[in-house]
Parts: sequence; structure tokens; C-alpha cells
Amino acid sequence: MNEESMSEVKAKLDLAEQKAEQLFLAVENENIIVPGKTEKEVNQEIFDLAKKMFGIEKYWHKRIVRAGANTLHPYDENPPNLTIQEDDIVFVDFGPIFKDFEADYGRTYVIGNDERKLTLKQDVEDAWYEAQEWFLQHTYITGAEFYKYLEILAKRLGWEFGGQIGGHLIGKFPHERIVPENFKLYVHPSNHNDMIAKDANGNTRHWILEIHFVDRENKIGGFFEQIMC
Repeated sequence: MNEESMSEVKAKLDLAEQKAEQLFLAVENENIIVPGKTEKEVNQEIFDLAKKMFGIEKYWHKRIVRAGANTLHPYDENPPNLTIQEDDIVFVDFGPIFKDFEADYGRTYVIGNDERKLTLKQDVEDAWYEAQEWFLQHTYITGAEFYKYLEILAKRLGWEFGGQIGGHLIGKFPHERIVPENFKLYVHPSNHNDMIAKDANGNTRHWILEIHFVDRENKIGGFFEQIMC
């Protein structure tokens, strides 16, 4: 793949993310995440909205809506369906496919004015941008080194890093297959490969960064995810 076509891939990935952002803004505007609904009900309403807005029915990973104590759980787990409560915290993680290009977008929502939850929501967003800036300063960095940095960043801000991974590859569907034990495709403690290296075909890789901070004592977690520059 030549440099021009690699630029086209990034542009299409960015467009997919822009549409995911529009979807999440519509979720807020239509007040979908409210007390009294279950996680599954919110999940289905967002799916229906995405279909209505963009005709999307295909997702490259399971759709996640987690509330309350379920926000402690990383991606691989499947906690029981909870009902959103007053003064709750909720995060949403969707991976829609737009014209064969993947997006992966995650945001946290706080219902009410709980100061600890609002701080967590802001910290995961601020930490995402700080971590991206740190990553972009490197010309060589392993997935293990980046994951360690995320753990240190979480601790500095007063949280625990809750994710089993801190990010992964993204691309044209299906991108390099992400499977258990294939740690080179993740921001993971066992990935000792250079994240900035080209893929097996000599193409530039594009990485999703995901920040998942938790407070186990208060049983809350926050999440922020999108593609890095």
C-alpha cells in the first residue's frame, strides 16, 4: 500500500469516528441514558438510533453499556444486567462499522452531581489526551511500556487502571485479527513489540487508546476511548 492510500485509510477511519461521535451526541440529546432503564434497554436504544441515523447494523465487537458497580468490569467480562439508578455513573463502548471501516468509541456519563463520579469522568478524558501526547513523543515504544505508563498515570490521578488492555489496533474491517494470546495487537503488559512499527504488509498501523480508571472502594469506573492521531 502506498503512502497516499495509507492516508486514505486514516481519513476513512477518522470519518468513521466522526460518525460515532455524532451518534453519541445524539444519545445525549435524546436523553437515552436515564434512571429506570436497564443496561440492555439503553444498549438496544442506541443500536436502534445508529440504524436510524446511519443504517448501521454491524459492529466489530460486542456493544457495552455498564452502570454502577458494573463499571468496574473490563471488556471481557459479562456482568449481570443492571438498572440505572439516580446519581449513577454509566459508560458506553460501541464499535460500529461505517462502510467497512471500524470505529471504537467510549464515553462516561454521570447522572446527578456526585463529586467523585464527576471527577472520574473528567479524569479519564484528561488522561486520554495526556497519554496520547506522551505516546506521540516516541519513535519507538512497546505495548508493554505504554500499558505501564497508563498504570502509573492512573495512580498519579488517584485511581487504579481497570483495563486488561489499554488499547488495540483499528482498521478496515476486519483488521488484523485480535485474538487471545496475540498480544502484539494490544496495549498489553505482554506486548514487547514496537507499536509504531508497520504491519506485516508494510502498512501504517492505527491504534485505539482506551482509558479505564476504577475506584474499587466506591464501586465505580470511568471509560474514555477513541482513535489516536
